Amino acid sequence: MKLTFQQDAILNGINIVLKAVPSKTTMSILECIFIDASGSEIKLTANDMELGIETKVEGTILDRGKIALEAKLLSEIVRKLSSAGDSLVTIESDEKFNTTISCENSVFHIQGRDAEEFAYLPYIERDHYICLSQFSLKEVIRQTIFSIAPNDSNKMMTGELFQVTGNQLKVVSLDGHRISIRNIELKDQYHDIKVIVPGKTLSEVSKILGGDNEKEVLIFFGANHILFEFDQTMVVSRLIEGEYFRIDQMLSSDYETKITVNKRELLDCLDRATILVRENDKKPLIMNIVDQEMQLKMNSSFGSMNAEVSTHKTGSDIMIGFNPKFLIDALRIIDDEEVTLYMLNPKSPCFIRDEEGKYIYLILPVNFNAAAV
Repeated sequence: MKLTFQQDAILNGINIVLKAVPSKTTMSILECIFIDASGSEIKLTANDMELGIETKVEGTILDRGKIALEAKLLSEIVRKLSSAGDSLVTIESDEKFNTTISCENSVFHIQGRDAEEFAYLPYIERDHYICLSQFSLKEVIRQTIFSIAPNDSNKMMTGELFQVTGNQLKVVSLDGHRISIRNIELKDQYHDIKVIVPGKTLSEVSKILGGDNEKEVLIFFGANHILFEFDQTMVVSRLIEGEYFRIDQMLSSDYETKITVNKRELLDCLDRATILVRENDKKPLIMNIVDQEMQLKMNSSFGSMNAEVSTHKTGSDIMIGFNPKFLIDALRIIDDEEVTLYMLNPKSPCFIRDEEGKYIYLILPVNFNAAAV
């Protein structure tokens, strides 16, 4: 096999597939990038058996072939070959997988592996799919990924629900303290679909997506896998098995207090309040809503803070406590200038939602001793 590439092109391809190379594995072949130039195109693939990524790289095939090369080693070599990104990189291997990587005055000799040992990406049926813009998918991930659970104590909470009904896509994430819901209108009508996609997969897809509103992503749904196809790249992932939480039972339209507030003003106050909170500190932010004013109070071992924000309120006065981080996380990814909060009582969830139903963020309150406030 003998291939030539522009350095920027091969490096970009390596960086894309590196996201599917496992940091720890008992199967050393999975630490490799599979280079396939046996046909008319050059493809790079990495696969950790849960997440697989394949991308096409522009280059010249002088001799067809395929090989597996140690991923981190290949990445470091190509990255440091030349400071000029348009330099020509040549990768050449013989029948014993001895591989030479050269660029200008630099030549590296490394040992490759038999490509036949590599685990190919699973085949995904293309019967059930949806199409949306790269921008929409990147945004919906950004606006929900922050509220998945970071560990495996409950597998369902480490993923996100993708539910398609007609021309509507609903994406849901939750971690036991909050729920994030985004609803997107699709251009076409599709079969009903309901799957749970690992958060890690969505995070990696988001990093690769360019976010162009003019470019599209095709998402194919198999029995056990999901496939994202965009630009020259395919991302295949296992789905999380099981029945997702019954979200509709957790949502309520009942409220006693409704307030509309300038998002930036509220966010700035919350940011200032967190100066007094350390990571493991359980101190709540107390929100006292009276008349057309929201009074914010934070007490911690480092000091106290008081602030006021003007609001437009309908309904009852209320005093309620929250983990300020959860409010900040939700507010930061809402693009509206004003946000509306709905509350029933100090022990019921707070809802942040828009009139059109494009987003809903549910945040559980924190118990506090009113006498101590």
